[in-house]
Amino acid sequence: MNQTEQETEQRTVGMEEIVRAHHVLKEVVVRTPLQLDATLSAKYGCRVFLKREDLQVVRSFKIRGAYNKIRSLSPDELEKGIVCSSAGNHAQGVAFSCNALGIPGAIYMPSTTPNQKVKQVKRFGGSHVEVILTGDTYDDAYEEAMKACRDRGMTFIHPFDDAKIVAGNGTIGMEILENLDTPADYVFVTIGGGGLASGVGSYIKAMSPETKLIGVEPLGAASMSESFKQDQVVTLETIDKFVDGAAVKRVGDLNYHICAELLDDIVKVPEGKACTTILDLYNDSAIVVEPAGALSVSALDMYKDEIRGKTVVCVISGGNNDIDRMQEMKERSLIYEGLKHYFMVNFPQRAGALREFLQDVLGPNDDITRFEYTKKHNKENGPALVGIELSDPADYEALIGRMKAKGITYTELNRDLNLFNLLI
Repeated sequence: MNQTEQETEQRTVGMEEIVRAHHVLKEVVVRTPLQLDATLSAKYGCRVFLKREDLQVVRSFKIRGAYNKIRSLSPDELEKGIVCSSAGNHAQGVAFSCNALGIPGAIYMPSTTPNQKVKQVKRFGGSHVEVILTGDTYDDAYEEAMKACRDRGMTFIHPFDDAKIVAGNGTIGMEILENLDTPADYVFVTIGGGGLASGVGSYIKAMSPETKLIGVEPLGAASMSESFKQDQVVTLETIDKFVDGAAVKRVGDLNYHICAELLDDIVKVPEGKACTTILDLYNDSAIVVEPAGALSVSALDMYKDEIRGKTVVCVISGGNNDIDRMQEMKERSLIYEGLKHYFMVNFPQRAGALREFLQDVLGPNDDITRFEYTKKHNKENGPALVGIELSDPADYEALIGRMKAKGITYTELNRDLNLFNLLI
């Protein structure tokens, strides 16, 4: 049985493995700050600390597991090089490690990966790394990476389902407890494949069993929650890929067993809620986070009663956000908050109908942000796509009431996912 097979059979990662990882990682890892966030603390009536892994050398926690794993390889394995698949952050950690250790690496990334992350991987890896874009999801990239691994005799570095990866991530838990004056009452941590929650939880629960460990998943890719529900690791048929750093169809086997033992709860955060958190963290604290990095803070709303008066830690897993996505994030946030609504509107077939819509249907604080006729010719015979932004979610019912009173036929696209994705 080789090293990888032995690690796959593990069901736990012990304190000694995390301590060894801590000594290995001193070579490259930044000891990221644990910051008391005054805005969040005031909002929830407790002490909220942010573990700022977005300030890591590769702007995410992934360097910890990747470097720890690669440094554990034999000289022969290092000479042959390594292969990995990743939506971005793990790839950056692997690329940095390859460059730092002077070894060759082939990195497979989904073709949907934000361009900013692809550029970062190439920058961190330099001449030591080859980047291959393939497929639409992490799982597609994983299949191609495994094929290349078999064909080229290189060692595969899994992004989460590996004891050395988990141990490296566990050093975050070590730093959290060392920096607090009293043990945390709650620790919120993002779950994608489960490597971060497994590592942080392994250390936190060993040293502070009373601390509540809360895993946080994106609603559209809640693979750990579904695995818990079925009491086994399951593969989701489809996922929402928006939270790219945590959009995984199948969690790791090792991670599942550790999380099943250590997690006190898992909460699922809607993608739009994560977008609201991204904007709030930037506007309130000038912190730039990616969607996966925002999940832990987003979950505080779901625990606002339990955490009052407590000491709370949110692990900000990463800050590799592509500025080109910000408009989409603002849009998703507005829709989630009930402030943005899209309609297909059939105006009455008579002169002045559009003018009446503006005068009689729109409220005094409502704004049309998008208007398109669906037909280029004979426009008056086709419906129009209308985007309306409200100043208060409570204004929605009045808007709908005025449309009905005017006899306007409409379809609300926000409530029809297929139509929304097609037209918006």
